[in-house]
Amino acid sequence: MWMWSREIAGLVLPTGCAGCGRSGGALCGRCRAALCGAGARPVRPSPPPPGLPPVHAAVAYEDEARAVLLAHKERGELRLAAALGEALASAVSAACPHPHPHARPHARPHARPHPHARPPARHRSWRPLLLVPVPSARRAVAARGHDPARRIALAAAGVLRRGGRPARVLPALRQLRAVTDQAGLDARRRLENLTGALGAAPGCGRLLAEGPVVLVDDLMTTGASLAEAARAVRAAGGSVAGAAVVAAAPRAFAMGAPPSITLGVPPSITRAVPPAFTKIAAPSPSGTEYERPSLLMISGRKHLIGGTCR
Repeated sequence: MWMWSREIAGLVLPTGCAGCGRSGGALCGRCRAALCGAGARPVRPSPPPPGLPPVHAAVAYEDEARAVLLAHKERGELRLAAALGEALASAVSAACPHPHPHARPHARPHARPHPHARPPARHRSWRPLLLVPVPSARRAVAARGHDPARRIALAAAGVLRRGGRPARVLPALRQLRAVTDQAGLDARRRLENLTGALGAAPGCGRLLAEGPVVLVDDLMTTGASLAEAARAVRAAGGSVAGAAVVAAAPRAFAMGAPPSITLGVPPSITRAVPPAFTKIAAPSPSGTEYERPSLLMISGRKHLIGGTCR
């Protein structure tokens, strides 16, 4: 009840941005752009827990993003769920890209398939994307008055559907036993604390098989919660396509980035390279030309160009 009174008060009283504190609404345009406009990237904790699926995050858990998440989660700023859902939707799309984003299924009005028959291969991609939130402890939900991860997941599913991607939230997981508060635990103890703690609710095994599953949460730190959720979904017969979070620890972005190759080239001999090309070359001993083959990456494919590149 106190959260709803807070929301009503926010409609008549001036409020500051949850990210930076500036006046003008619950979330200013600059903070919203920082939250939703950067684009989701792969993240990976170090060390990664066993069974952790590929994870994508919209932003790093710092500065404005941290403030917005805490305002929604701990202070009950429910109006922030829409922006957080938009950020999560971008991470979900990166975790499980639409196989045919511009295609449309061809209806066959006279076809009457068996109700239990498996859909044809050309229509399997149109099964709904299942967003499965990582469940919070019941006492935490009771203390906060709402389930932050589930609320953000519902907002993200709406964003995906409006963009033409069939998606729905399936709160299939439950805590099977009490767990210790994760705050203050290192990665190993968090994994021990959560192993075997989650399971699918009765009757959810059939629902989990209706489409690809993307595990969703508001934040990833060590990845223990997502790894345990993935284990529980697989044990119930679901297929985990990946995981998506609004934010992750900043160091997880460096771990999730693909390795880069850098060869030292003296600034005096570098050449302008078109934006579509990434050039990796070895300089000649004379420092005036490239005498060894140059490696050009064109449209994601590697081409070896022999000879001298002057």
